[in-house]
Amino acid sequence: MAGAVEPVEVGTPAGPVAVHVLGAGLPTVLWHGLYADGSSWGYLLPALLPGRRLLVVDGPGWGRSLRTRRSVGDAAVLDAARAVVRTLAPGSAVDWVGTGWGGRVGLELAARSPELVRSLVAAMADPAPMPAEERRAVRRVLRRLRVVGPIGPVGRAIVVDQLSPASASEPQTVGALLDALLLAGRFRAARSVGRFDVRRPDLTGLLPAVTAPLLLVASDDAGPLPEARAASLAALAPFARVTTVPEARGQLALDRPEAFGRAVQDFWTGLAVPD
Repeated sequence: MAGAVEPVEVGTPAGPVAVHVLGAGLPTVLWHGLYADGSSWGYLLPALLPGRRLLVVDGPGWGRSLRTRRSVGDAAVLDAARAVVRTLAPGSAVDWVGTGWGGRVGLELAARSPELVRSLVAAMADPAPMPAEERRAVRRVLRRLRVVGPIGPVGRAIVVDQLSPASASEPQTVGALLDALLLAGRFRAARSVGRFDVRRPDLTGLLPAVTAPLLLVASDDAGPLPEARAASLAALAPFARVTTVPEARGQLALDRPEAFGRAVQDFWTGLAVPD
């Protein structure tokens, strides 16, 4: 994708953010999860492109976006999301699709700036803080990532965590994930995951303020957002529902693009919100 279309650079409080703009139609933001960048949507783009103007974001510090300052935190990232929408879809509300980090950014944006979000898909995006046991495990991986990068046992640990067993044996899919980490650089990637995932704040209390139609995409019990957990979260938002993609892991757009694409298209087809 990066080789075919040069990104637009949007100035934001989190630093310049690169956005690939594809197609024409309803403005739709795609924001990736951590460990990946905007290229992770590549498998999914053909399913989402018809009738849409896709704004494929490289989140601050990832992909073609420039390095972020150490002081950049969640508030600056939220302002970056606002800047992307206001700059590239002026006067419009967008359909937002995010995985992991991108889903949590979308939830906060929909709650705090509802005029900017027409609908929201949040996949594998638990708004609660990371559980303590998982934090300890991820920190061990990040310490090694800072030293050697995403190679050897470190790369394998990230692949196993982020991709289903089937996808973890596909060289092209594994390569797409590891290439994003290599492009970000080991220090920047580790700092970003630590700041925006390991130390993520609790956004659960914002769910009642998400008045846009919301689809929570869940996984089985081995994934990052089990179906039962997603159902309990959906009960807190006025217009939320849940769909499940079996055997999915954190990088759903890479991992299960066909099932994810069908879920998103079915959700969009059923929207009862005026354009």
